[in-house]
Amino acid sequence: MNPRSISFRLVAWYAAWLAGIFLLLSALLYLDLRNYLEKDLRASQLRRARQIANTLLAKVPQTGESYAVSQTKAWYEPEANNRFIRITRADGALVYVSGAPKDGSFDPAEVPFFPPTAKTESAKKFKLSGGSTLLLAALNFKSSGNPDYRVEFGALLDPVETMLNHLFLQLAIGLPLAVIIITIGGYLLVRRALTPVEQIARAAERITQHNLSERLPVAQTGDELERLSLSLNRMIARLDDAFQNSKRFVADASHDLRTPLTILRGELESFAADARLDAELRDRAGSLLEEAVHLGKIVEQLFTLSRLDDGEARTEWTNFDLSDLAGSTADQMNLLAEDKGIAIAVEAKLPVLVTGNRGRLKQVIVNLLDNAIKYTPAHGAIQLRVFASNAHAVLEVADNGIGIPAESLPHIFERFYRVDAARSAESESAGLGLAIVKAICTAHGAKIEAESAGGKGTRFRIILPLAQN
Repeated sequence: MNPRSISFRLVAWYAAWLAGIFLLLSALLYLDLRNYLEKDLRASQLRRARQIANTLLAKVPQTGESYAVSQTKAWYEPEANNRFIRITRADGALVYVSGAPKDGSFDPAEVPFFPPTAKTESAKKFKLSGGSTLLLAALNFKSSGNPDYRVEFGALLDPVETMLNHLFLQLAIGLPLAVIIITIGGYLLVRRALTPVEQIARAAERITQHNLSERLPVAQTGDELERLSLSLNRMIARLDDAFQNSKRFVADASHDLRTPLTILRGELESFAADARLDAELRDRAGSLLEEAVHLGKIVEQLFTLSRLDDGEARTEWTNFDLSDLAGSTADQMNLLAEDKGIAIAVEAKLPVLVTGNRGRLKQVIVNLLDNAIKYTPAHGAIQLRVFASNAHAVLEVADNGIGIPAESLPHIFERFYRVDAARSAESESAGLGLAIVKAICTAHGAKIEAESAGGKGTRFRIILPLAQN
């Protein structure tokens, strides 16, 4: 799971708070139960001490201390009940102390005397040598005409500790298990709630300028996700309308400009060739003719892009040998390269079958070779390679020309992008050639990559699927 995803953060936040709340409640429960049990045991021992004092010691002048002792043994049987009882007079004389408990859990001789206190009732815990803890309640009994006594009644805290340890074990096992189960349930709930978001994201990734008619899935949940999907679909519809209007404008404008430009070019050719005009006028007509030719090329490129946007490259697909196409195209471009003394080395011996529009892929090779020839100095070298790799056909065009600056490399496939004005003016480029190459590659499901370094040349690599048998 991605730790930065919304689902992970929601589940982590939910689990952390849940574990914290459970831990706090468990600690409060444990401490409250401990306090309650100790308080109840302390109250029970004090109640028994008061019973001994008020019922037996108050009548010592009439019954004697021996009667009080015998009755204490008979009533409470401290040895059998694992209790501790000790009665002392105010002068420190020991009246009675219980014997060792039947289970041998403690030695009565180890129980220290309760420290002197002015309080009538008090309680204190004592740690014994065996590791046990004795809760001892003490009562200072005073009665007019009778001796003063201190009654100490004690019981081990072991049963309380056993119960608390059992509770602690249950909490230690149950709390993490409950957090894990609830966290898993929360994760499944969050994943189910965010499934529409993933579906929207996957659908959005598939939408490009070529399929703006597609829409995002709408989850019929009546919540914010449904409203988001509807809003995004309306936005895509508006973008589709704007894009279609833009494409129609470019196509219509390019188509309507072709005829007047053809007429203008013919007229200017006539003027430039008319011997009756003086040389200056013929030169001006020749300059205008060059601009008209350049403008005509731009219009043709725009018209080509509009047809590619309409899916023209995805028609008339056939299986053909890309190596053969690259070799024949390089032979045709050799005439242009020889004018600059540039050699085009072709490495495309093995057949590489692909499926696509042969004419458009030839246009890709022509554009790449034309760029390489333009920006490679005289007597340079260009290499054209075609080979198969990992179920894909690879076409590479590499040169040792002037290269492309690193800051311009990410933008070279953008329409009307020119690396620099001087370079573009020198080649009369409108910045549409590589945009056309990119559009053709996209139509064929191909990937195009460019590597370059200033002054060291450029390499274009096109990777497209091999033809299916």
